[in-house]
Amino acid sequence: MSAEFVDTDIFVYAHEGGAGSKHRTAVELLERLFEDQNGAISIQVLTEFYAVATRKLGMAGREAEEVIADLGSWTIHRPAHADVLRACQIHRQHKVSWWDALIINSALELGCGVLWSEDLAGARRYGAMTIRNPFA
Repeated sequence: MSAEFVDTDIFVYAHEGGAGSKHRTAVELLERLFEDQNGAISIQVLTEFYAVATRKLGMAGREAEEVIADLGSWTIHRPAHADVLRACQIHRQHKVSWWDALIINSALELGCGVLWSEDLAGARRYGAMTIRNPFA
């Protein structure tokens, strides 16, 4: 089974108690990925989560840091120069935002079969990878 990449928005909903059914869905997805040891993320996801958690969710820096520390067991993509160049190509060819191109590239580089995101077009395919919206 290939790894499943999780975009930042899923982590935000999982830690935003007032998000209702999206909160529950995000928590269930993350719990399954922790249990299956099948979760994948990138450095970009970690940094975006910290910024949103401390700025918009009102989390203390230490609390957001603990969430990030818990993700150390996941597969983490650490982009290099070649990844930035591949993201440039994805951005240009598929007309997605720059930040989304970086996420898509990271998921592809890790060989993920699924990229979970609310923000990216649902059910869109990039090679063998499908983007899925867990809230759809």
